[in-house]
Amino acid sequence: MERTIALLFLCTAVEGFVGTHIFVHEDKKWYEAQTYCRHHHTDLSFVNSQSDLDRLLSASSEKDREGWIGLQRNPKNITAWMWSNGEWNDDNDLKSMHFYCIQLTVVVEEKSWEEALEHCREHHTDLSSLLSETDNLMALREYQKKHTTERMWIGLRYLADRWLWVNGDPLEFEAWPKGGVQDHQCPIRNRCGALTKEGLWENWDCQDKLNFICL
Repeated sequence: MERTIALLFLCTAVEGFVGTHIFVHEDKKWYEAQTYCRHHHTDLSFVNSQSDLDRLLSASSEKDREGWIGLQRNPKNITAWMWSNGEWNDDNDLKSMHFYCIQLTVVVEEKSWEEALEHCREHHTDLSSLLSETDNLMALREYQKKHTTERMWIGLRYLADRWLWVNGDPLEFEAWPKGGVQDHQCPIRNRCGALTKEGLWENWDCQDKLNFICL
């Protein structure tokens, strides 16, 4: 199974992204747009990479792209940003305009890690890769809306003596618990990653049955 999953990763490797973008054709102020996205989806959109930016723009039309996003300068200072004329711009958050929401999907079905991966790729896009603190917080927000297992599978797998995301990305941001037993550093059996309701990562046996997060 290790070799099969490794090949599956290799064949599907792309730049990382965390969710599905949705362009909302309603005029709202930035904070109103944020409230709408958090109620109906997960949050205002943000991007991690050029491929993710391309995906965001494909959610709108070439003639109608201007809209709010939830770009974060740091986790404690969320500012209002917009996409306009081919570049990001900060703007007056009292201005009304269209906006982009991002959607992650929590699947309340108990499956092994491999089963969760297959389900996400068949019905959505993939198991969620959490490449940054923003990604992690976004997934945690969606996770806490549901009545689920105490932890959920994410697209994190230990292969070739290192942890990798399901799309082949290396770990740059990490949310492992501090101190205590650090079994994830060289796992013998527990080689699949899960997100806890505290926003931390844990390594579990890939055959355990958990809920999971798709993008």
